[in-house]
Amino acid sequence: MVKELVQTASPITDEQLDHAVSAALAGEEIKGRRVLFIVPDSTRSMPMHAMVRALCHATEQASVCDFLIALGTHPAMSNAAIDAWLGLSDDARNSWFRGQVFNHDWQDKKALREIGTLTGSEIAELSDGLLNDPVNVRINSRVFDYDLVCIVGPVFPHEVVGFSGGNKYFFPGVAGPEILHLFHWLGALISNPVINGAKNTAVRAVINASAAMVDVEKRAFCLNVTEGDCHGIFYGDPEDAWSAAADMAAKTHIRYIERPYKTILALCPPRYDDLWVAGKCMYKLENAVADGGELIIYAPHVSEVSVTHGKLLRRIGYHTRDYFLAQMDKFDDVPGGILAHSTHVRGIGTYEDGVERCRVDVTLATSISEADSKAINLGYRDFQSIDVDQWRGREDEGILVVDHAGEVLYQLRSGNPAPGPVRIASSQ
Repeated sequence: MVKELVQTASPITDEQLDHAVSAALAGEEIKGRRVLFIVPDSTRSMPMHAMVRALCHATEQASVCDFLIALGTHPAMSNAAIDAWLGLSDDARNSWFRGQVFNHDWQDKKALREIGTLTGSEIAELSDGLLNDPVNVRINSRVFDYDLVCIVGPVFPHEVVGFSGGNKYFFPGVAGPEILHLFHWLGALISNPVINGAKNTAVRAVINASAAMVDVEKRAFCLNVTEGDCHGIFYGDPEDAWSAAADMAAKTHIRYIERPYKTILALCPPRYDDLWVAGKCMYKLENAVADGGELIIYAPHVSEVSVTHGKLLRRIGYHTRDYFLAQMDKFDDVPGGILAHSTHVRGIGTYEDGVERCRVDVTLATSISEADSKAINLGYRDFQSIDVDQWRGREDEGILVVDHAGEVLYQLRSGNPAPGPVRIASSQ
């Protein structure tokens, strides 16, 4: 079941959004029921203020209307940050907002419930044989305290799953570590150039199989968002609403180019506040960089590798998939999600006879020092030495500047570079 509520080239107004949400939820049993909305954190772009108000307006007759922030492994948001992100001013809290907001904590064992196991044979079938280890599936137990659980979030091309959104707000959004590490590593084995912007992927199959174990009434608002403006809203069962939104995103968020560029300056939005999320600049632009070229992540505001995972990432550095696969015994204590992030930022390449050869150079123009950048196997440029305006308009020289990098995927019309076959697939 899916309803195309709005799909337009012009930005959807707050009034249109409110009407669309009310029309969708009018078909649900809301009165006297407990409703939970699972929403993204502030690393995603969407008209969150208007959406929260519309959701609360449409569920005025619910007995409870709460919000759970799908952090995955991102750090918890402070109360002030939550209020700013959801638009919860003192006036809002004293008038139309009457619920509670919860951060997901993927490491709090007491807050998680085991809901089943994907067997080794199931994983092998879902992953096309790349992995074959069983995995316990755990999820935030709060989702079982409500009569209706509704996902709310945008759908973009994505480096791990193909397109974000839908059941991804359950896994990894409000999941435990085991399943999220498994499918992130699966995505890394397939590789970013292959999976990003692909709709039906092995990772999506694992996520949907896990979501099928979540025995609650589930719905989703899946949005098409460009630079914060909403252009499409789809509502229904999570799989169907996501599918329709992914079809729209394939048209609006994939840009095809005729030739690659030798240098790309990716301007990182402020919402990506550490390299863990600023890496999206690389994920969306890897295919657009020529062999031997350079991708520069320009993010003066970024000073951390990762608030959550920095210690491990500083230890292992950033490397190609094949670097890890050739020596997995050295990294058997590192979770698959950490290895996956490393490979996605570093890009595809080879590792033969002890020598790593990366297809492109990845350079940080951030507030991370030169010594720290090189220590994690990434390049360095002083961001103060870069005059962005002087880089613009030089496409004929093989130089491209990309504003708001991280959401629009660049693909080569003639076909993207691809990694070699997976030679060793270790349990993660």
